Amino acid sequence: MRIDEQTSTQAKPDEVRKPPRAHERSRPVGVTANGVTVPITLPQPHRDIRSQRAPLVARALRASTLRAAIRIITLLVCDYAGIALALIGWLSFKAWWKGDFNTDLIRGQVDEYLTFAFFVTALLFTRHDLYKERVRRPGMAVTVNGLFQATVICLIFALASGAKFHSYSVFIGALGCSILTVAGFRALHDRLTARVTSAAGITRRALVVGTGDHAKAVSATVADAVRWPVEIVGGVTAPEDLQAALNLGGIDEVIIADSEFPQEQIVQLAERCHRRGIDVHVAPTAMEILLQRGEFRPGMAVPLFTLNPPVFAGIDFAIKRAFDLALSSALLVVLSPVLLASAIAIKLTSRGPLIYRSMRPGIGEVAFPCLKFRTMRTDADERMADLERFNEASGALFKIRQDPRVTRVGKLLRRFSIDELPQLWNVLRGEMSLVGPRPLPQRDFELLDDWHRQRYLVLPGITGLWQVSGRSNLEFDDLVRLDFVYLERWSVSLDMVILLKTFPAVLARRGAY
Repeated sequence: MRIDEQTSTQAKPDEVRKPPRAHERSRPVGVTANGVTVPITLPQPHRDIRSQRAPLVARALRASTLRAAIRIITLLVCDYAGIALALIGWLSFKAWWKGDFNTDLIRGQVDEYLTFAFFVTALLFTRHDLYKERVRRPGMAVTVNGLFQATVICLIFALASGAKFHSYSVFIGALGCSILTVAGFRALHDRLTARVTSAAGITRRALVVGTGDHAKAVSATVADAVRWPVEIVGGVTAPEDLQAALNLGGIDEVIIADSEFPQEQIVQLAERCHRRGIDVHVAPTAMEILLQRGEFRPGMAVPLFTLNPPVFAGIDFAIKRAFDLALSSALLVVLSPVLLASAIAIKLTSRGPLIYRSMRPGIGEVAFPCLKFRTMRTDADERMADLERFNEASGALFKIRQDPRVTRVGKLLRRFSIDELPQLWNVLRGEMSLVGPRPLPQRDFELLDDWHRQRYLVLPGITGLWQVSGRSNLEFDDLVRLDFVYLERWSVSLDMVILLKTFPAVLARRGAY
C-alpha cells in the first residue's frame, strides 16, 4: 500500500497529525491498494473568482459557534411557528365547525396554551437531540414522539391545575396539526440550510469503506441525500488504506459499507476517527438489522442472541388495527372524488374491468386479491412472458419504464400511485395494513430467496419504507432490508411518519413507473 504524491508514509498510525497546509491540500491525492488508486480530492483553499458566493457570509458561516447559534434559534422559531399554527388552525376549525367563530376567543385560547406547550416541546426536543447539527439530529419519528410526549404532559398539567374542558379534542387535534406543521417547517429548514451552507462552500466530506455493488449503492444514496448533504470524496478497501486516508485530513465522515471489513479493527478505527472529530456510520447487513431485536440468553458457553419473529400480536396488533381502520375509513371518504374521477377515466378510455384483482401472497404467505385500478390492457398477464427480457429491476421485481401494456390513463394513475387507492378496501377487510411490506405478485414471490420471506410474518401494506426511500430506484435486497428495519422498529409514530412522507414521495414521482 502507498499514498500518491505527498503522503506521509513515515507517519505512525496512532499519531495525531496536524491538518495539511493550504498548499498541501490543493493537490489531488489518492489511496492505492492492490494496484488500484482511489482518488481522494481534498478541499481547495482558494475561492474561485467566478463564484457569486459572498466571502463575508461564507466566512461568518464557517464559524462553528455562530452556525450552532443560528441553527438552534432558527429551529426554535420553526417549532414555535409550527405549534402556534397548529393551535390556531385546530381552534379555528373547531369554532367554524360549531358555527361560533370568534377571533378574540381563539386568540385568548392560543395565548393561554401556546407558551407552556412550546416550553415543554422545546425541553423534550432538547432531550431528544432535535436541536443538534443535521448529521446528528434524529428524523421525523423522534419528532412525532416528542410532540406526543409534550401533548401528554400538557394534558396532565391541565388536569392537575384544575382546568375544565367541555372536550379534550383540543389536545388530540392540536397534536395531529402540530405533527404536520412542525415536521413541515423542520423539513423546509433542512432544505434551506442545506442550500445555504452548500452555497457558502460548507460541505461534509465522506469516505466510503467497502467494495462491490453494496458500497457503490451506499455511495450513490448518500450523495443524493437532501437532509444529509455530503460529498463522497473517495473509497478504500482495507484498514491500512483507511488509516492512511485519515492521516491526510479533510475527512468528516467515514461510512463502512462492507460486511467483510475486519470486525476486530472496527472498534479501533472508530476510536481513531472519533479522536479526530470524524463521524463513523455503518450500512447494516440483514444480520445486523435482525440483531437489534435479539434477546440475550445468559448462562451459555458463548454469548447468544435469540431472534424472535417480528409478529404484531396482542396490544401491538390491536393498536395497529385500530389505527388502520380509523384512517382508512377517513381516507375513503376524503378521497372519494379522486376514486370516482379515476373510475370514470378508466371506463371512458379503455375496455375491461375497473378493478384489477391481483392474487398476491399476504400474511403467512396466504394469497388474497390485492385490489388496484386497472392501468393495463386486458391481455397484460398473457404478454408478461414476452416482456421478461426487458425487465429493468433487480432481484425478484419486474419493472419496465416504458411498459407497452400500460394505457394512457394508466400511466397517469401509476405516476401518482392513484391506482393503489382501492387497497384501502383491503385494509378495511383485514387483508392489508396502511403501512407494511409491499405485497408482491405471484411471479415475484416465486423468485424470492428464503431470507426474503420473513417479510410475510406481518400484514402487507399500501405504503412502506420502500415508497419513501427511493421506490423503484433501489436494489431488491436493499428493499428487503428496509422491510426488516420497519419490522424491528415498528410503532404508531413510525407509521404516521411513513404516511406523511409518502405524499411528497408520490408528488415528487421518485422511482414511480
